[in-house]
Amino acid sequence: MKPLKVRISITLDDPIYQKIKGLAEYDDRSVSSYINLALREHLAQLDREAAE
Repeated sequence: MKPLKVRISITLDDPIYQKIKGLAEYDDRSVSSYINLALREHLAQLDREAAE
């Protein structure tokens, strides 16, 4: 069973969007999937730092 997804709307600065779009294309992912991955990794990093 896939985890539930929540549809949201965000506003990004154009240079940030262009960078994410390029990275997503390079990684053969959608922009949404790439943002989800980046946020998941960032949150995991915060959890590791909090555990130190």
